[in-house]
Amino acid sequence: MIHTYLGATIRFEIKYKNRTSIGIKIDSYGNVEVQAPKGTSDEKVLQLLEEKWGIIQQKLMEMKGRLDGPQEKVYEHGVGFLYLGNTYPIEIIEDVTIMQEHVQFKEDRLYIYVKQHDLEKIQQALKRFYYQQCKALVEKSISSYQSHFKTKPRGIRITDSKTTWGTCDSKLQLTFNWRLAMAPQEVIDYVVVHEMCHMVHLNHDRSFWRLVGKLMPDYKEKEDWLTLSSWKMTV
Repeated sequence: MIHTYLGATIRFEIKYKNRTSIGIKIDSYGNVEVQAPKGTSDEKVLQLLEEKWGIIQQKLMEMKGRLDGPQEKVYEHGVGFLYLGNTYPIEIIEDVTIMQEHVQFKEDRLYIYVKQHDLEKIQQALKRFYYQQCKALVEKSISSYQSHFKTKPRGIRITDSKTTWGTCDSKLQLTFNWRLAMAPQEVIDYVVVHEMCHMVHLNHDRSFWRLVGKLMPDYKEKEDWLTLSSWKMTV
């Protein structure tokens, strides 16, 4: 079926099932499926679609971005980069007097100070910024949740991982991906809680997930955010 609302059009499929409420499911390819109780009228289905229209459009845009794959980064004035879950434009400031290239976040912008407009130097400054911010944000989160644990991390490292957001080894060394600085604070909190729970349960057994769920009941929402947004967390 096709429905147009607020100047936008979506295609969707309705599946009638033995359930008590209407739900909307969007798969990894951007296909929209409405699951409704048997006998639900088209009017009620369209009403729900319009109520959730903004969320649906946002998810479809995210899916499109994932399917298109990562795009080549552009380091020019006004280009947006993620920081704490929001996208902020960058401003590149050339200053030959600075000691080292660096980034400052202020007034809803990321100011990148470089001696000259060199793409490699700009990228290095951004990465250094995210590394530093990630360490501070992770330490803040650990401090917030430490009272729930009898043991403490023996060390904290920030690394560049292509496969994990965080790890905890048998020596209670916690490691986190610098890209976490691009995620909302509550998502960072989830990754920290996840790894701190490994200080108690090293594997992903039921006891581990019960502990995670006790400390963060909505942790699956945080996992969903990482799944949907990881493709754009790049420099």
